[in-house]
Amino acid sequence: MTHSSSTQGIPHAAAVPRHIAMIMDGNGRWANKRFLPRVAGHVKGVETVRDVVEACAARGVEYLTLFAFSSENWRRPADEVSFLMKLFVSALEREVAKMHVNGIRLKIVGDMSRFDAKLQKMIAAAERKTEGNSRLTLTICANYGGRWDVLQATGKMIAANPGVTEFTEEMLAPHLSMAYAPEPDLFIRTGGEQRASNFLLWQMAYSELYFSDTFWPDFDAAALDLAIASYQQRERRFGRTSAQVVERKKAS
Repeated sequence: MTHSSSTQGIPHAAAVPRHIAMIMDGNGRWANKRFLPRVAGHVKGVETVRDVVEACAARGVEYLTLFAFSSENWRRPADEVSFLMKLFVSALEREVAKMHVNGIRLKIVGDMSRFDAKLQKMIAAAERKTEGNSRLTLTICANYGGRWDVLQATGKMIAANPGVTEFTEEMLAPHLSMAYAPEPDLFIRTGGEQRASNFLLWQMAYSELYFSDTFWPDFDAAALDLAIASYQQRERRFGRTSAQVVERKKAS
């Protein structure tokens, strides 16, 4: 199922965001503040993922998308990258069964070709195990980049439409890596940075942006509630005037 685009139609804006996308920033700085190795922040960050997934599900969020590892993160020190890969494997080993019991569907999106065969098999098995769950869809973006996503979708669209020279958004949409999810209503970035960092560039055309100074390992249900409360104060116009938004609310 491909969801409608916010640049082509006007999505329904619910009080609780249907889809939250997050950049989990600040693990290393959290550790440095405590005179711990950077990797200690990543370990604590996995615990935070578990808590935030549960908090989102409890609040009625249907889709949660987390940026775990970008295509640019390979530039980090080799020992940190190696540790992150091992952490990914151990998190899958520990968490997938719990997610399944709790009704969480797991999706991993990104260029899987750079991961070793064991990790690729684990990812495929985790997706198969949880594919029937519907309480919340958790997407982990790993070796993902927004520009990569648009490029790979464009290649698939051209291959699917031989001889066609003019294309539309509707023709591209089914080939994007997250065609199964509506566009994010709310984008949250922790750790004090205020940029999109090549995350869901196509999908976040009309997302509300929220930046938190809290480092990811300290981000909890209360911090999530602050972000949702901020979202609830926004007027989602999708190109319309305020008066048009008010009129539509009266009519519905």
